[in-house]
Amino acid sequence: MTESHTSVLIVGGGPVGLALSCLLSGHGVGHVLIETHPATSRHPKARGVSARSMEIFRRIGLEKTVRAAGLPAEQVYFYRGLDLVDPDYVRTGLAQEPGEGPEHTPSPGLICSQDVLEPLLLRRAEEPADSRVRFGTRLVSFADDGLGVHAVIEERATGRRDRLRADWLVGCDGAASTVRAGAGIAMEGPTGLGRYLSIRFEAPLGQVVADRASASYFLTFPGRGGFMAVDNDRHWIYQYPLGADAGAAADPTDHRILAGLVRKAAGIPDLDVTVRDTMTWRMDAQLADSYRRSRVLLAGDAAHVIPPTGGHGMNTGIGDADNLAWKLAAVTAGYAGEALLDTYETERRPVARQVIDTSTANATNRAGYRIDDELLLTTTYRSAAVIPDPEHAGHPSTLDTSGYRPGCRPGERVPHIRLTAGPADVTSTLDLVGPGFTLLTPDDDPQWQVQADAVRQAGIPLILRAVRTAAQREAEPGQWARLIGADHADDALLVRPDGHIAWRGTCPTGLSTFPALVRRVLATP
Repeated sequence: MTESHTSVLIVGGGPVGLALSCLLSGHGVGHVLIETHPATSRHPKARGVSARSMEIFRRIGLEKTVRAAGLPAEQVYFYRGLDLVDPDYVRTGLAQEPGEGPEHTPSPGLICSQDVLEPLLLRRAEEPADSRVRFGTRLVSFADDGLGVHAVIEERATGRRDRLRADWLVGCDGAASTVRAGAGIAMEGPTGLGRYLSIRFEAPLGQVVADRASASYFLTFPGRGGFMAVDNDRHWIYQYPLGADAGAAADPTDHRILAGLVRKAAGIPDLDVTVRDTMTWRMDAQLADSYRRSRVLLAGDAAHVIPPTGGHGMNTGIGDADNLAWKLAAVTAGYAGEALLDTYETERRPVARQVIDTSTANATNRAGYRIDDELLLTTTYRSAAVIPDPEHAGHPSTLDTSGYRPGCRPGERVPHIRLTAGPADVTSTLDLVGPGFTLLTPDDDPQWQVQADAVRQAGIPLILRAVRTAAQREAEPGQWARLIGADHADDALLVRPDGHIAWRGTCPTGLSTFPALVRRVLATP
């Protein structure tokens, strides 16, 4: 077997691996993605796409496509009743409804089931002319020599094996990760918090729920589980809780019994049910001991297994991909030191820990929690890739579970401010970011142009953008000044490619200070 080479080998073609592929392509990083299954998922496992994930999709040009494929916004509610026809049902919405309070994002979340989302991501991942996305291909083995990874991969249909040399290997291969096991990274945390049989079926329920259409239907009758809408018409998922003595009722091969379970849970004895397929799954709450070992990194469920109560599992994984992609790009291009990749774990692992804890608490309070679409907008990073304000030095990366409060502090996501009169594709401050670093100033300032040029001359991609220009302004005048604060009114923000603020400050007088700050963020030797 001959050995080919790639910068990054991604193992796993679910939402996280596909998102990482799209992001790496946007940064110009050559990579290969392999997925053991022959096609994308047929089962709508994850469904909630949070605001932060939608912002990432916006950056890679997929937001409109995903939004068109998802459930209408007016159906993003959560139903609680004895069955689907309970006259005394209760229906609640998001923790903060769109239009309720100030606008924090240009890209609110939605429900788009995994079996619909994955083909959209795959199509985008396959667009580059040199795309090397290989479904039906498994990782047989790999060896990490400290300088790269030697992998053996196999095409499952033919049995053909190839050798692949990768500078970096990223395991996006789920909770039973082969990559994690091969790297010797352990998981910590409880397993078996619940066991469920997921039944994908078709039934004419659209008219039944027309006055109570929701994203999820939690049944308050003990032991009945709940329904998840795929299209709130004919396509549905029934989540049946499995006990230790589930017996024949849980037999995934007996569609007659499964259809009976669906009818009983729905409260419609004569419902016409066609079972399409099933899968069993276990609710765990686990976190990897490490996100990196030498040349091997983990993302998504390979790094953290999050209870689905809250809808943050897939979204946390997409956030991993966004954080990791630009760092891999910087390291492989040679303008960042390898130590930059250590900040991936420093930034992302504490966030996953909080999400796991929040979702586990939700699992014990299924009747009361509400989905927080903005939770992941509160992510604040503290690491060597952020130069903090003095009062925040030494704090860990964190989420603010009390709610999102926009600001311009280092480590935070740059806040959304709606813009008008500018280019058609720029309607938010988020649209000013990337694809490399962005130096974001309140107004056009020629002094910063000299500093930006000095950074670019050092081989670091950076663009200079202003919030207010001759042709562009805030939809709400003065909003930027209020968010950045009176003490920082003239400050510029150094924004990383993932939209998080790396530094803020005034224009240096010399030409060496600002490039040195950027090199510090990048761990450049």
